[in-house]
This record gives sequence, structure tokens and C-alpha cells, in this order.
Amino acid sequence: MSHLPLRPLWLCRACAAPWPCAPAKLRLAREYAGNRVALCLYLSSVLHDAATDLHLLDPHGAPGPQQLFDRFIGWATPSRPGVEPESGRPDGGPAPASGTPAGQDSASPS
Repeated sequence: MSHLPLRPLWLCRACAAPWPCAPAKLRLAREYAGNRVALCLYLSSVLHDAATDLHLLDPHGAPGPQQLFDRFIGWATPSRPGVEPESGRPDGGPAPASGTPAGQDSASPS
């Protein structure tokens, strides 16, 4: 059985876990292999739909923004808020050139 969402509850049709469940995440990761941007765009669109549906079903008990982000997008992003990007720069820019102190651009005056 396919692990697709049952709307407007946003539960998995196969296992009844909150969607995307673990099997759905695996399927999505395979489907979007090599195109993380497209995966995140898709997940952003379903997050928007889920936020609307879940709020309409239960305005006072709907998941908050951080919970929805973690559930729908957080698992697919390469880094989490507050975690340094791979370059080591907080702004995500390119790593400094060899011999340039970390945190200082080679074009920046000393």
C-alpha cells in the first residue's frame, strides 16, 4: 500500500502515522534523489496545505509553525537552524581562501 497522506488529517493512509511517515520520507528521498531543492519546494507546498487543513480542523490544537517545519521540511534540509553550514560561515557563503582567518573575508580590510 502506498504511504500517501489522508487529507485533511495528514495521516499516512498505510500506517496511520503523521505524514510524512518514515516510509513516505524514504520514498520522497528516492523520488527526489539529486534534487533537494525540488524536494524542499514540494514539501513547502504540502506544509502550507497541511497547516491550513489542520488549523481548520482544530484551530486551538493544530501544530505550531516549528512543529510543522520539523515534520514536513526539517528532515529534508541539510542543516538545522543554529547549526553552522558546511562552509563554516554563519551566512553560508564560500569557505575563506587558504591563509585567510576564519570569519574574515579575504576582501575585508583588517
